[in-house]
Amino acid sequence: MNGYPQIADHGMIGDLQTAALVSGAGTVDWWCTPRFDSPSLFSSILDSERGGHCRLAADVDRIEGATVRQLYLPDTAILVTRYMAPGGVGEVADFMVPDTSATPSARHRLVRVARVVRGSLPFTLVCRPRFDYGRAPHALRILDDRSAVFEGPGTSLHLQAAGPLVLRQDSQDSQDGQDRQDVVADFTLQADEIAAIVLTSDSDGEAGPPVPPLTLDGVRDSFDACRAFWHDWLRSSRYRGRWHDMVTRSAITLKLLTYAPTGAPIAAATMGLPEQIGGERNWDYRYTWIRDASLSVRALIDLGFVEEAQAFRTWLRERLDAAGDAEEPLQIMYRVDGDPHLTEEVLGHLEGYQGSKPVRAGNAAAGQLQLDIYGEAADALAQAQEIGGIRGWRSFAGLLDWLADTWDRPDEGIWETRGGRQDFTYSRLMTWVAFDRGIRMATAYSRPGDVTRWTSVRDTVFDQIVDRGWSPRRQAFVQHYGTDVLDASLLLMPRVGFISPRDPAWLSTLDAMEKELVSDSLVYRYDPAASPDGLLGSEGTFNLCSFLYVEALARAGRLQQARYAFDKMLTYANHVGLFAEEIGPSGEQLGNFPQAFTHLALIAAAIALDEQLERAESSPG
Repeated sequence: MNGYPQIADHGMIGDLQTAALVSGAGTVDWWCTPRFDSPSLFSSILDSERGGHCRLAADVDRIEGATVRQLYLPDTAILVTRYMAPGGVGEVADFMVPDTSATPSARHRLVRVARVVRGSLPFTLVCRPRFDYGRAPHALRILDDRSAVFEGPGTSLHLQAAGPLVLRQDSQDSQDGQDRQDVVADFTLQADEIAAIVLTSDSDGEAGPPVPPLTLDGVRDSFDACRAFWHDWLRSSRYRGRWHDMVTRSAITLKLLTYAPTGAPIAAATMGLPEQIGGERNWDYRYTWIRDASLSVRALIDLGFVEEAQAFRTWLRERLDAAGDAEEPLQIMYRVDGDPHLTEEVLGHLEGYQGSKPVRAGNAAAGQLQLDIYGEAADALAQAQEIGGIRGWRSFAGLLDWLADTWDRPDEGIWETRGGRQDFTYSRLMTWVAFDRGIRMATAYSRPGDVTRWTSVRDTVFDQIVDRGWSPRRQAFVQHYGTDVLDASLLLMPRVGFISPRDPAWLSTLDAMEKELVSDSLVYRYDPAASPDGLLGSEGTFNLCSFLYVEALARAGRLQQARYAFDKMLTYANHVGLFAEEIGPSGEQLGNFPQAFTHLALIAAAIALDEQLERAESSPG
């Protein structure tokens, strides 16, 4: 494998406990198992030599006139890479059958199916796993010409094949010291012929049940089961708007990024992908942020998916209950099982994507103070009439009582800056949301609570934001008190109900953002030069903010501008409708991929724009 594919040159498959990226070249270059946040088996996207990969592709690189296309089977997470050459047409379908069990599984199956529909095509298979982010050696056992086992510390990978191919041990010496511990195959398929491989990861070791034999009939059954799952799940969607395909793809992406045993959504499937090529802004996003998860669940609720919301609320209540007498009832992020320990380490042996170092596993930002999470948590809990019965309400009311004593503190803010704490306006905004939602629930459902005090604090926060978060010189709400720097996170102000989307103060804020943070409809989070964040380098425009900008424009009645910005933003999606975190200066996707923030904001923007367009079209005159 030579070099690195573009970040955008990938589709994602998953089984709701793990996820893998497959490039347009037919290479699985990212897969962590048995959980999203486990060490990787394949991570060549972070080091093309040491990371490991599995390539199954038609060998068309040297065939003149050959083309390759990648797509999802409609309304599914089945990824199809098609090869069209003068001598034949074929494809490789990649998928994992979703596992909705509440019990975490130690075993996960990644299925790859090659077939030719016309003529004939040569195919190549190379399987080079590298355990524990490429740090741990493994041993290879060839069981027969259709099966092999790669044995690493605590984890094994079974490779099984079916159809007209024969597995053999690689005879080439590798550059990473794992000489001849890999498996390869070369084969040709004729029209209507099928070959398949299944990669089964197992962390149970010898205690686990034997891996069942592989047959082509079994592969077809798995394919049908995967397709049926996604079609059944999508029946709950009530979206009937103008952007059905993109909204559906975003919903599937959010579902793929949700850990089924606990209902905890993760922020992205990857770690270490840079916000600037060669820069140091390379974080691990395979965890559950209270903020991101709450907003993801809100997007799914708005589409009609309620089971995901209930599962996340249960997970969130368990975090509150587990906090006990901790100084902070919640921290900003957790592992998918609720473990709060996310020690950050640098994987110095990996060169990073296109040389972008350091590669970090874990996330030291878990220890930051970000007060906005209490507002997002309250908003997520407020979307249900019952938040866990009497016990659940008491936990929530106790959280608000605690927040009433502790809200007025500087913090690191939504963007996890490492340049020191400030009185961030967005943090205060979401503090207001926490009390507002608590008061509404207590009143609507006759729940006990110190509503009088909550109301007083809510109003105090409101006055503080208006007095100190507003810049008379800029005629805009600003990033933190005592500055004139703008911040795109405040695009959420109208959505959470703090201000009318057509209030003059909000419209002037929107105008100020357009002049300073918007570049051809793409939106920067803030200006690091004006507000140092403690990190070197720059970053691209932030996709979350670009879609929040569309939503704000729509709700402000600027429909022509909003629709133009939305349609233009959709052109930055990759070939299968996925977005990373940011858009770089040349239109390239940057950061971890795919990013839940981006897809949840796309859904919200589409719904808001649909609503406002319908309202405008139905209005007389």
